[in-house]
Amino acid sequence: MAKTHALAAHTRKRSGSGALTSLRAEGLIPGVVYGKDVPAAILRLNRKDLETVLHHSVSEHILVDLTIDESKTTTLALIQDVQHNPLNGNILHVDFHAIRENEVIHATVPLELGVECIGAKAGGLVEHLVHKLNITCLPKDLPEQIIVDISNIAIGGSIHTKELTLPEGVTTNLGADVVIMLVAAPRVVEVVAVAVDPKAKKGKGKK
Repeated sequence: MAKTHALAAHTRKRSGSGALTSLRAEGLIPGVVYGKDVPAAILRLNRKDLETVLHHSVSEHILVDLTIDESKTTTLALIQDVQHNPLNGNILHVDFHAIRENEVIHATVPLELGVECIGAKAGGLVEHLVHKLNITCLPKDLPEQIIVDISNIAIGGSIHTKELTLPEGVTTNLGADVVIMLVAAPRVVEVVAVAVDPKAKKGKGKK
C-alpha cells in the first residue's frame, strides 16, 4: 500500500453559504465523502489537521485513512479535490473519494525532472513542458510523484510520454508523442555594430 495519512472528520448538519462561512471562521473546513460502498456524507474537518496532511505531501491527490465521528473503523479514501480561495490560497472545501484496496483509481501526480542533464551543462536551456501527469493505478501503487531521468539528454534532445519509466502498476492516458521536456540550444544575441561618422561626432555640440 502506498503511504496513507490518518485524518479525522465529523459529519455536519449545517449547509449553505452562510453556514460554510461560519465553519471556516471556526477553523473548520467543509468537505464531502462519496464512493461506491460508502453513503455520501457532508463533513467538517479541522483546518490545521488537513493543512498538515497537504503540506507533507507533494501532490493533493493523497490517500488517507478517514475516521468519521471518531468511530473505530476507518475508510480508505483519496483526496480527490481541494478548492482554494484564489486571493489568499486558503482551503475552502475538500472532496474525498472512498475507495477499496482493489479499486482502480485515477489521480494526478507531479512530474519532476531529475538531476541536471548533459545538455544543460553544455549551456542548453531545459524546457519542462508537462508538470503533472494523469495516472491510473491501484491504491497500493499510487506514487507521490514521478521523477524523470533526464541526465543523458543533450542539446536538441527531448523526452516523450512513451519514453517515461513509470512505476510498476501505473499507466497514463497522455498521448505517447507528447513532449515532456526538451533541451533547446542557447539563445544567441546578435550585436550589430553601428558605424559613426567621425566628422559628425567631432562637430557635435558646436553652435
